[in-house]
Amino acid sequence: MKKKEFSSFDIAASIRELQPHVANSRVNNIYQFGDKTIVFKLHKTDSPPIRLVVEAGRRLHATSYAEESPAEPPPFCMMLRKYIRDSWLRAIEQYEFERIVTVIFETKTGLLKMVVELFGEGNIIITNEQGIIIQAMEFKKMRDRDILRNVALVYPPPSGKNPFKVTQPELEETFKAAGDGEVVRTLARSLGIGGTYAEETLLRAQVEKSKPCKDLTQDEVTAIFNALQTLLTPVLEGKFEPCIIMDQDGSYLDVLPFKLKRYEDFKSQSFESFNAALDEFFLRVTAVEKAAGAVEVDKLKQEVKRLQRIVDEQEKSITEDEKKIEKYKQVGDTIYAHFMELQTFQEQLLKANQQGYEWDAIVAQVLAAKKLGKTPMSYVESFDGKNLALNMGVDGYHFSLALRKSLFDNANEYYERGKHAKEKAQGAMSALNDSKRKLAEAQRELKEAEELKSLKPSQIVEALAKRKEMQANKQWYEKFRWFTTSDGFLVVAGKDTVSNEVLIKKYTKQEDIVFHAEITGSPFVVIKTEGKEPSEAALKEGAEAAAAYCRAWRENAGTADVYWVKVDQLSKSGPSGESIPHGAFFVVGKRNWYKNTSLRIAVGVCLSEETAFVGGPVDSVKAKTKNYVVIQPGDYQGKELLQMVLRTLTAKLSKEQREKAGKTSIEQVREFIPYTKGAINVKAT
Repeated sequence: MKKKEFSSFDIAASIRELQPHVANSRVNNIYQFGDKTIVFKLHKTDSPPIRLVVEAGRRLHATSYAEESPAEPPPFCMMLRKYIRDSWLRAIEQYEFERIVTVIFETKTGLLKMVVELFGEGNIIITNEQGIIIQAMEFKKMRDRDILRNVALVYPPPSGKNPFKVTQPELEETFKAAGDGEVVRTLARSLGIGGTYAEETLLRAQVEKSKPCKDLTQDEVTAIFNALQTLLTPVLEGKFEPCIIMDQDGSYLDVLPFKLKRYEDFKSQSFESFNAALDEFFLRVTAVEKAAGAVEVDKLKQEVKRLQRIVDEQEKSITEDEKKIEKYKQVGDTIYAHFMELQTFQEQLLKANQQGYEWDAIVAQVLAAKKLGKTPMSYVESFDGKNLALNMGVDGYHFSLALRKSLFDNANEYYERGKHAKEKAQGAMSALNDSKRKLAEAQRELKEAEELKSLKPSQIVEALAKRKEMQANKQWYEKFRWFTTSDGFLVVAGKDTVSNEVLIKKYTKQEDIVFHAEITGSPFVVIKTEGKEPSEAALKEGAEAAAAYCRAWRENAGTADVYWVKVDQLSKSGPSGESIPHGAFFVVGKRNWYKNTSLRIAVGVCLSEETAFVGGPVDSVKAKTKNYVVIQPGDYQGKELLQMVLRTLTAKLSKEQREKAGKTSIEQVREFIPYTKGAINVKAT
């Protein structure tokens, strides 16, 4: 039977490998694919980027395959970005020997824990340092515990004793208590190791798996305990022999951290790491599932139609509510605009009724006066005797005026109706956004299913493998900010104190030029000269980059002072032997100034076989594309600004080009914009 999810052994081995690679890494970004798969893009100084894939209820491992991220992140992904993006991943741990993983993040506001449940339907739960639930992929109430916001997280009952802690006498007592129960079932359930590893333990111990527990001899119990240790020891010591097990036709059956006797007669493929084996195994399994899922095209089409119908109805409802909001406000304003004459008119009508006149007679006189064109009688359109109200038409607005209520109360009632309509519209807008997200996801799935319909699993794997090759071909400078000047010099900039330190110490040579803004919290910007004399244009663009990415941008400044120096002018020792903080350097000698350097950058789109965005100083971008926008410090932030930039760029493209650019996530634009904050300079664009 083909493996579909992680065992406790898989989790223990995967985390043993992952811990040294992901601990103390920065969370650069987070993506969500489908309902349950989250990918964390991690960066660790002086190490290649790591993509950690977490699929609730199924798997957790590093991946080298980069899927195309959705243009609109789902709400759960947005929540994860809010709490965890730009934090530090400090540790990743298995809870006891359960199929539960805890990931600890250090954020600006304190520690957060992400608890990943890799059993059953799965879940991802975010708690604070005290274990109080903040968010979850799925909130629910259960027999033994609740996953609810602001409630302390309770772990599920243990699936068995921790095999790393169980003693031989305890194991012997477990078998005695099981009586007629089969030894394989007892072992699997009592230790929570699952059927595969329970059978492997008995195979190594040379004990028949169907043997009743009560018939086990002392020697057999000892053999079982010792065999169990041979499975646990590689996990404790991190000595793995990762492999994928295949059947006769080459289909993947299982993925293992070390070889098992039960698969001695099967084909296998070895890997350098267990995470690499997991990545390859689940890639193939997922490809097969996708190919099988492609037959659901008709169902997906129906789902897209259903969601489109819901979106259309919601948009229509919101439009009607917006009209009501405006109408009710205008009616209230109209009543106040004609307050004196309407109040006098209302008082006259009520007085006539008090004097014994019937309402029909009073209204008849009013309508007669209306024919003569007298106001305010000319405002009356009809009389509602049941509700004792006049149907009015004033200044083009038609409304009911209740005679039992004061004019103040009449006006206030319309304002209240407008308020309720606004609240309803706001709620409907939230529902509409959710429906649009679901529609976009369904459309994406339909498009993917239609593309996959004619493909075999091997072709799907091949397509994903190309993305892996692209990842492998990344250059060293792509972990930093970078651009090429208008005349071809590579310019690289730090992102934080750690990358500043690494950039200068590891990647900067004697012939390079180093820029820095005269303000605390600025990145180092390095022109890689390759022994050539940098042009004035290159120096100017280097200075503009140093100015744009310094703290002055966040403060909405218009300019910043920037200087450049040679590498040998940088020192880690200050005057009188003072220590220099990590990521900073003391400058010795003459500084070459670029005073009052304007704060502005450009983002452009280049269209070739693949859509690519470029960013940097304006002249460097202009040299690569005519389609660009200029951005300066301003008050637009985050997603709002990014969408403005994308809309402006794609508006200049053809329909075919827009479709190609539309596949690109706004996250690819984010990295170019300082602090993801600013405004588009329309005149310069």
